[in-house]
Amino acid sequence: MRLFLSVLLLLGFLVSIPAFAQSGDPCNIDAPAEPVTIEMISWPFAITEFYAAEMEACSAVDNLTINTNLLDSSSLQEQVRLALSAGGDSPYDILHGANGQVAEWGPPGWVMPLNDLIDKYRDQYDLDDIPAGYWDSGSYQGSIYGIPMVGNTLHLVYRTDVFEENGWAVPDTYDELHSWCDEVGLGNPDWELIYAMDVSRARAWELEFFMLLRAMGGDYLDDDNMPAFNSDEGVAAVDLMIETVNRCVGADGVAYGLNEIQVAMGNGGLPLTKIWASRAATMADPERTDLGDVIGYAPAPSVVEGGPRAGSAWLDFYFIPTNTTNDPDLIFQVIMETVDAASQQAAAAVGSTTRNSAGEFGGPYLPAANETIGNGIGNYAINPAVSIAIAKLEQYLPLVWPGDMTAEEALEAAADDYITEASAQGFIEG
Repeated sequence: MRLFLSVLLLLGFLVSIPAFAQSGDPCNIDAPAEPVTIEMISWPFAITEFYAAEMEACSAVDNLTINTNLLDSSSLQEQVRLALSAGGDSPYDILHGANGQVAEWGPPGWVMPLNDLIDKYRDQYDLDDIPAGYWDSGSYQGSIYGIPMVGNTLHLVYRTDVFEENGWAVPDTYDELHSWCDEVGLGNPDWELIYAMDVSRARAWELEFFMLLRAMGGDYLDDDNMPAFNSDEGVAAVDLMIETVNRCVGADGVAYGLNEIQVAMGNGGLPLTKIWASRAATMADPERTDLGDVIGYAPAPSVVEGGPRAGSAWLDFYFIPTNTTNDPDLIFQVIMETVDAASQQAAAAVGSTTRNSAGEFGGPYLPAANETIGNGIGNYAINPAVSIAIAKLEQYLPLVWPGDMTAEEALEAAADDYITEASAQGFIEG
């Protein structure tokens, strides 16, 4: 299976990361008796690039080589499923995943429970510095599969100077957002886009739907694992999502992914966006923009005034594949050296970390992120059946905006396909 990784490298799926700032904290690992190469696979944004550089620093240890490779999250998940579901040796030793991967990768046995290693190294790496709730988010049925290393949500980023000059209030609800968009005018020649949200890919449509659905009080599944997303709240959430695209984003903006949105904000072509906190952390970076002094941050809007913020609470984790050919103890130590207190305090400059002791080192986006998380909609239930629902919604939701399906048709098609698949996998009885 190591050959599989070599093939991916040759095909260009994996790209070695560039040099990135490091904490300067040494990698305190005893040298292995024999040469060991550890392969890590991740997707790139500022803080994960920082961690990758921290991890590569452990290559300074004798007999230890760390290869860190980054590719987009959708491709990563596809490659992990392809590699690990087939059995045999894992081509990777460290996997980057998020909340959804806890339930997807843990129960089938693709990644290993880490409870014993966490207990073994709890004091050495002060693992109680990471809140218990974060460990719970990386757990399923008592087994801890994920090591929390990034906190995340989506919230608003805006141009403070432009809003002040025009007397605009930052939208606090979707009604206010739509009214603001109407006032500025879709297609306003002063701007590249007037508002941006990532709906450039199937996963982004599903994520925005999830946030709006939960903000309306709905959810994906009921207690019997039957679909609940095809409800009145579900239809209303799709309609609100489409209305936001039509009134605020426009046909040109649908093609804008996260990178394009971040560039547009940095070059002055965009006054307002809803984007990941992990991206917001570097929005004012003087190496990326001359507008850092006028970049502001606000919580995600609510669907109804006083209701939950339409921003989900996310964590990113490192996982260890069950079928790694290297010593899990050594791999765990490499991860711990990557996300120890010194590393996270330095990483807080470019992203939201998971240690309490790193909180005071974060950037100006943190109040907006914390308000969104604290008064937001949480995250997906840790339930393997939810992964099926996500996949079916990714398939059908992108068909609504072009007019290929109505909201009702897309949700019913997703529900029908979900029931078939969930029944086949034993998540629905009878």
